[in-house]
Amino acid sequence: MSLEERLIEYFKWFHQNPELSYEEYETTERIRGILEEEKIEILPCSLKTGLVAIVRGKRKGPVQALRCDIDGLPIVEETGLSYASRHKGKMHACGHDFHTVAGIGCAILLNQKREELAGTVKILFQPGEESSLGALKLLETDVMEDVEQIWGIHADPTNEAGVLGIREGYVTAAVDRFVIRVTGTGCHGAHPDDGIDPIPAAAAVILGLQTIVSRNINAFHPALVSVTKVEAGNTWNVIPETALMEGTVRTMSREDRSLFEKRMREVAENTAKAYGGQAELEWFPGPAATYNDGEMVHKSIQAAEKCGLLVVPEESSMGGDDFSFYEKKIPGCYIKVGTGKGAAIHQPNFQVDQGVILPTAGYLTELLMQY
Repeated sequence: MSLEERLIEYFKWFHQNPELSYEEYETTERIRGILEEEKIEILPCSLKTGLVAIVRGKRKGPVQALRCDIDGLPIVEETGLSYASRHKGKMHACGHDFHTVAGIGCAILLNQKREELAGTVKILFQPGEESSLGALKLLETDVMEDVEQIWGIHADPTNEAGVLGIREGYVTAAVDRFVIRVTGTGCHGAHPDDGIDPIPAAAAVILGLQTIVSRNINAFHPALVSVTKVEAGNTWNVIPETALMEGTVRTMSREDRSLFEKRMREVAENTAKAYGGQAELEWFPGPAATYNDGEMVHKSIQAAEKCGLLVVPEESSMGGDDFSFYEKKIPGCYIKVGTGKGAAIHQPNFQVDQGVILPTAGYLTELLMQY
């Protein structure tokens, strides 16, 4: 069986057996089994799920890392594929099965070319990316201590199969979560004057939050706030005491990120006060914006040219990725790989063209052997 056939077989298995963040036990064991069959070294690591493979080149060179995330999503698959998810309510709807297999293929090819490889490559099969914090689990170990730069890929259904999206600068947004609780005084629905209704106060807060983007953020800076969950009351004739809203803020600029938290707190607290109530904001910081290092971008384009792959400018996305946690320590480059135009990621009918698996593994190998 050819390497391409084996990788496609592995891909189908991972697609059929998705596991959610930090539950990737079978996924981890399957990766381990494949790597052991290929006699690829696996580093001892304290991770409960996920693992790190290492290929040590015979020539002197840098220590590099390749991040491949392995978790799935809580989505009911609707692709109709013969190898669709066997686990109802779980699906690889973001391409992490593709990332995993491309990383395995790269590890196999690098291992075969150890005599030519300069330096060391660590392939990180990282858990919990969909939680936005999985990279931190890996960073709690000593695996990254000697790594000098890191590469990452992501499936891109907005481009034709095999087309690479590469660009210097910020390419994904910082991801922050917030919860706002507006408190009033409950009363009978027929006598709102006896209480303080938190619902119109919460509605005013939601509208007020949108003015942060339109009036406080530079018009040329990408930023957004989305209130995605609102809860208040439990029956039709009682004005509740509290209203709760939850959502996300996405920014590219560090300054805008700091400003957003400050202004959201001011808008929420002062708007609620104007309605006679109170508001409390909880802020849950996630990963920062992902930034592509200029020198690494140059090398990634050179590698694409050697592999005969088309490169287009990578589009910025207000989506986020915990890949940026690695970049707090070392330079990184996050490359989009066209997987065939179709349904967007995180959708129940998202699919990956199997024809991109081997070329992606070959491209990553070329990229990591440029030193």
